[in-house]
Amino acid sequence: MKSSVVYVIVGAVFLASVSSIVNANDPGSVQDFCVAAGNPNAADPKLAVAEDFFLAAFNKPGVITSPQGSLEKPANVAQIPGLNTLGISMVRIDYAPRGSVNPPHIHPRATEILVVLEGTLHVGFVTSNPENKLISKTLKKGDVFVFPVGLIHAQVNHGNTPVVAIAALSSQNPGVITIANAVFVFVNGLFCKDPALAVTEDFFLPRFNKPGVIKSPVGSVVTQANVAQIAGLNTLGISMARIDYAPKGLNPPHTHPRATEILVVLEGTLHVGFVTSNPDNKLFTKVLYKGDVFVFPEGLIHFQMNLEKTPAVAIAALSSQNPGVITIANAVFGSKAPINDDVLAKAFQVDNKVVDFLQSQFWMDN
Repeated sequence: MKSSVVYVIVGAVFLASVSSIVNANDPGSVQDFCVAAGNPNAADPKLAVAEDFFLAAFNKPGVITSPQGSLEKPANVAQIPGLNTLGISMVRIDYAPRGSVNPPHIHPRATEILVVLEGTLHVGFVTSNPENKLISKTLKKGDVFVFPVGLIHAQVNHGNTPVVAIAALSSQNPGVITIANAVFVFVNGLFCKDPALAVTEDFFLPRFNKPGVIKSPVGSVVTQANVAQIAGLNTLGISMARIDYAPKGLNPPHTHPRATEILVVLEGTLHVGFVTSNPDNKLFTKVLYKGDVFVFPEGLIHFQMNLEKTPAVAIAALSSQNPGVITIANAVFGSKAPINDDVLAKAFQVDNKVVDFLQSQFWMDN
């Protein structure tokens, strides 16, 4: 009997330790969203408003006063309460000319994926003991680079002009520890590639500043920076996308089954929104201008539309290395094989001929 008790205790301790590892990331959400609030009653999803998912003027540079010559402007749960439990955030980093640095630091709770908007930036990170291998790269406008969770990393502007970058991080509150003397942090997790064989190119994607060719009838194109394009994103729980919109173009209603999305407008004006789950189906909508940031919670149907007669551009970060996308119209009316028209006619409360017409259309991904 005594030995049985010992086995039970040992098993319980083991399960508790496994549970603590599994739950080491940001807390998962058991509802559409959980807006952060000092008053618990204010976090009721029914009381949430579009402002809870919004941050203005992210295009405006801050005043750099630090001796390092750089400044970070965060967009985390402290600035956007709607990010609470959603496991993602964003930061704008401004670098003064001639040797300014975002000094060596770590994010204990987040992987970072960074895109250079203006200028040239030398970046790098150091792997954990015993290799302590430096993986570095000089990034130009439009280049994307990944800094894995917990690893010491830095960025330097060697040029004679200011530099601007946008970084997304896989935590609502990633934390930052600036390192005076290098302290190497062990990274948990399994790698599909021997870390000794990793190279800089595994964490790099060029030309993210180049617009995609818009061919879809909806008038938008999505250029992805996920694990399919950046092998180093594997297991790191974050990715990025560039969305180009033709004048009056639409990124049609869709969902990401595995990711929350945080989007910043680089150029133009976008009408955006998402709809909560049944039974409320409440629409949260906002008109975004250059520099504005908006959050689309995981799994909820959302969209963006260019309101202007000029092109628009946005960068989105997503809290999965492979967030997936389900375009609602394509999935419902363009499925292979087609969904029975009786099912859709009843679901949408329309005549079968309407369904047959919609199913006969060519549904193209953007």
